Amino acid sequence: MRKSCILMHISSLPSEYGIGKMGKSAFEFVDFLKKSGVKCWQILPLSPTSYGDSPYQSFSVNAGNPYFIDFEVLESDRLLEHHEFASFDWGSNPDRVDYALIYENCFKVLKIAFSRFKPQKFPDYKKFCEENADWLDEYALFMSLKFHNDGKAWYEWEEEISMHKIKAIAEAKKKFKKDIGFHKFIQYEFYRQWTELKKYANDSGIEIVGDIPIYCALDSVEAWSQPKLFWFDRSHRPIRVAGCPPDAFSEKGQLWGNPLYDWNYHKKNEYKWWIDRIDHASKIYDIVRIDHFRGFESYYTIPYGNEDAVEGDWKKGPDYELFRLAEEKLGKLNIIAEDLGFITPEVRDMLDKCGYPGMKVLQFGFSDGENEYLPHNYTSTNYFAYTGTHDNETLKGWVESMDKKSLKFAKKYLGVKKKSEIPMAVVRCAWGSIAEVAVAQIQDFLESGTDGRMNTPSTIGTNWQFRTHKSDFTPELAKKIRKLNKIYNR
Repeated sequence: MRKSCILMHISSLPSEYGIGKMGKSAFEFVDFLKKSGVKCWQILPLSPTSYGDSPYQSFSVNAGNPYFIDFEVLESDRLLEHHEFASFDWGSNPDRVDYALIYENCFKVLKIAFSRFKPQKFPDYKKFCEENADWLDEYALFMSLKFHNDGKAWYEWEEEISMHKIKAIAEAKKKFKKDIGFHKFIQYEFYRQWTELKKYANDSGIEIVGDIPIYCALDSVEAWSQPKLFWFDRSHRPIRVAGCPPDAFSEKGQLWGNPLYDWNYHKKNEYKWWIDRIDHASKIYDIVRIDHFRGFESYYTIPYGNEDAVEGDWKKGPDYELFRLAEEKLGKLNIIAEDLGFITPEVRDMLDKCGYPGMKVLQFGFSDGENEYLPHNYTSTNYFAYTGTHDNETLKGWVESMDKKSLKFAKKYLGVKKKSEIPMAVVRCAWGSIAEVAVAQIQDFLESGTDGRMNTPSTIGTNWQFRTHKSDFTPELAKKIRKLNKIYNR
C-alpha cells in the first residue's frame, strides 16, 4: 500500500512551555495528519537527551524523555496547579528550544507533581514498574546518582559506584530510595502519556515510525551497569569507539565517540540484549527505523582518545544472524534499514537477506542521471523515499546552497525554470516515485529556510531546536498535502 509520511519530532510540536509535549497539540497534529491523508508520522528517538541535546546520545535506550511530559495532563490528574508550571520562564524565542532552560525548570515542575503522587490512586503504576523492572530499576538509580553528582558522567563518580560494585550499589539504593521513586514516576507518566497518544494516532489510521540509534552513549545506564555488552577494558573504559572514516564530505571523518559492542559476548548470549531492545522498540512504535544499519555488517573503529576519525579500521559485525534470531523470537519485524553511507556488496547482501525497506534521500540525487537516489533508478518499491532526513538541510536551504552544475541538472530533471520551484518539485518527485512510502520533513511543507534545519552532523550548540507554531497547521496546508496524496495514490 502506497503511503506518505511526515517527519517531525515531538520536540518541534507547538507548545507554550518551551518544547513540544504529548498533550493537546500532539493530538491536534494527529488530526492534521488525518485531514492531510498522511498515514505515517515519523519521530526521532524518544529517549532522554544528554550530550549536545541529541536524541541520538541518550542516558538510556529504553527510557522516555521527561521534557515531553505534558503538564496540563498532570494538572487534569490533580498533580499540578496551572500557575505552578505557567509561572516558569520557558524561553523568549518561540522558534527555538532552549534546552538549558528546560533542564533547569522541567524537573522542578515534575518534583511538585511527584510530591502529590499517590501510587494507590494509579493502579497501573505498580504493573508498569514490574513489567519494566529489567531496565527501569537501574535507570532510576543511574539518574538519581547523576543528579547527586551534579550531572557528571558516571565514569567521573566515586570508583566504587562508577565500577558498579555490588555493596556500593546496595547502599545507594537505600540512600536514594525517594529519588529512585521520582525517576520511576517520571517514566510511568511518560509512557502513560505516550501510550495514549500512540493509540489515538493508530485509531486515526496513522502509524508511528520511531527511530533507534545503533549505538548507546558512553554516558548511559547501559554502559555503566552492563559493561560486558561493550568493548571495554578492565577499568570500564572504551578500547575503541564508533565513527565514520574520512570521505568526500569530511576529510577527517566523523568521530561519534560511542562505545562499540563486544559482539562476541552478544553472540554467546544469542543477542538477547539486542532482541530485547528491538522488542521494546516494536511495542512503542509501529515501524522501527534503525540508524546506521550498515554497522551490523561491519563497523568502523577508532582508538579511544583520538581527536578525529582519520586513524581507524573496519571490524566484522553480527550481520544477518542477529535479525534471523530476532525474527525467530519475535516474529516478522517492521523495520526500516537506514542504509546510507559507504555500502559494500557485503552490506547489500545483508540487506537483501533481511528484506527490510531501505532509504533513498532525494537531496543526494542531483548529480547526474545515473545517481541511485533519483526515482527513475529505484529497482523496487521496497524503499522509504525521503526528500531529506533530520540530518539534511531543509529543501529551501538546500537549494540556496546548490552549486551551479547541480542546480542546472535539478531544473532539467524536475522540469522547472525557477530556483524557487525546486523544493515542491522535489516533494512531488518523492510522492510520484514507486517507493512504498514517501517522506518529507514538516519544514519542507512549511517552506522553512536554513533556520529550520534540525541537525548539522558533527556540530553541537544549535541543533535539535526547531519548533513549529499552532498557526502553521492550517486547513489550507492540510488540503494541499491531501491533494498531493490523492494525485499520487498515497
